[in-house]
Amino acid sequence: MSSDRTKASGGKHHLKEHHFTDVHGLPCIEKLVRTVDERPEPISTTIRGHIPSWISGRFLRNGPGKFEFGNKSYNHWFDGMALMHQFKIDGGEVTYKSRFLNSNAYKSNSQQDRIVISEFGTMSMPDPCKNFFQRFLSRFDRLQASDNANVSFVKYKGDYYVSTETNFMHRVNPDTLETKEKVDWSKFIAVNGATAHPHYDPDGTTYNMGNSYTGKGATYNIICVPPERSSSEETLEGAKVICTIPSLDKGKPSYYHSFAMTENYVIFIEQPVKMDLLKIMSGRFLGKAISKAVYWDPKQDTIFHLVNKQTGKLSPVKYCSRPLTTFHQINAFEEDGFVVMDMCCADDGKAINNYNIQNLRQSGEALDEVYNTLCRVFPRRFVLPLNIDSDTPLGQNLNTRSNSPATAIRTAKDKVYCVHEDLHGDDLNEYGGLEFPQINYNKYNTRPYRYFYACGFMHLVGDSLIKMDLLDKTMKVWKQPGFYPSEPIFVPSPDAVEEDDGVILSVVVTPTIENGTFLLVLDGRTFEELGRAEVPVNIPYGFHAAFHGSV
Repeated sequence: MSSDRTKASGGKHHLKEHHFTDVHGLPCIEKLVRTVDERPEPISTTIRGHIPSWISGRFLRNGPGKFEFGNKSYNHWFDGMALMHQFKIDGGEVTYKSRFLNSNAYKSNSQQDRIVISEFGTMSMPDPCKNFFQRFLSRFDRLQASDNANVSFVKYKGDYYVSTETNFMHRVNPDTLETKEKVDWSKFIAVNGATAHPHYDPDGTTYNMGNSYTGKGATYNIICVPPERSSSEETLEGAKVICTIPSLDKGKPSYYHSFAMTENYVIFIEQPVKMDLLKIMSGRFLGKAISKAVYWDPKQDTIFHLVNKQTGKLSPVKYCSRPLTTFHQINAFEEDGFVVMDMCCADDGKAINNYNIQNLRQSGEALDEVYNTLCRVFPRRFVLPLNIDSDTPLGQNLNTRSNSPATAIRTAKDKVYCVHEDLHGDDLNEYGGLEFPQINYNKYNTRPYRYFYACGFMHLVGDSLIKMDLLDKTMKVWKQPGFYPSEPIFVPSPDAVEEDDGVILSVVVTPTIENGTFLLVLDGRTFEELGRAEVPVNIPYGFHAAFHGSV
């Protein structure tokens, strides 16, 4: 079921927080976050409609798939053990398989049948066989970074890895989903982890970001990984930090999930979602998870830091905006002396702590109450003028782009205050805002573009798919009651000319129907359903995906 929404916003600013009329009667989604068994052998699917025969490759997804060991359960959605999924598409047919990541966390927890490795929202449990004194002492060695890489599939030097936000990744075989070697970022460069959302140049050079924590405080680091390696070289050999940015508050750095990139710049968004390092360190013996040390500080502005990719030089100009939070950027590009940056934004940063397992498994009024406390996420555009010098006037809008009402006003020698442009019409409100944005990445990343795709969020997880046309801010929607689609991935048609010539792939979970999961294929242009591949097993709702072409 698809619909075409045609209202445009007219480019008005929405400076109030995006909270809307309370929602009532949300359906229970408990089965979206339930433990399932892995299925390492290929399973045939039932095709409804048709899957275009030109699609050839593996659609890979990552996300939590096991939420308890023994009689102990994880507290937060982000904590579940990584379950990798593969839909193999060839000649109009689809098979499915899945494997748990064979991480140290998964092996240790399985062997002892309890949670022995701490995660973002869950502290490990002391061995019940130890006496009180031994259990107390064990708290002092409980803060080891988990290698439960359950967020995304990423590529470095042509190889696939599953990644999270600690300093560990795992190389995996995209065909068998077998776990290969574990890679530790800190053995190659001085960082304490990296994001699960790197960016890629056309030649395969990869950029990422990671924090460093030293006695002098926290810093943010821009990382560059070369595109190729020799047969004897380790994966991250040659990785280097090209720029280090000091945290505004050295003891309370900003949390970030991703960053933006243009052809010549990396843009780091220092947002007022803070991590209290002292609380994180003390939590190791107080029994408090990392999530307890993450908080929203609305008294601080958001700062956009621009770093030149070629020189590693940090711009002395700080581009600021009102407090906001962003998990995912849509795209960014340079044009006419400006950096144009599109992001999914909310007006507060409390959502991360609302995704507790207990909240996701609520029903009735309790579930409605959780949802109604969330601040909605909407697509916004910021325009950052690049050519700032001593002659640049103060107090006037420097954005001379006639097609964008966003403003950028120089308020001091090294400060430009930015107000966004909304990239949507009022009709998006009907779908609760959006998240998990994706574009035709290989052809349009860091370039001017017209379309992006995302999940609508009139629930705690995605419950619709949206195609946004930035030319006139109209949207097309795929939505069916009780169906929960995941992040949409665009796969271009062979020899495609138009930006939206291709298909959208999304895994849809139906919690009210046993074994009700299917791979959905939508026409990239019309957003109409072409077909679906129904899977005869249960699959939990996951995070991010990638398409690996050719079988």
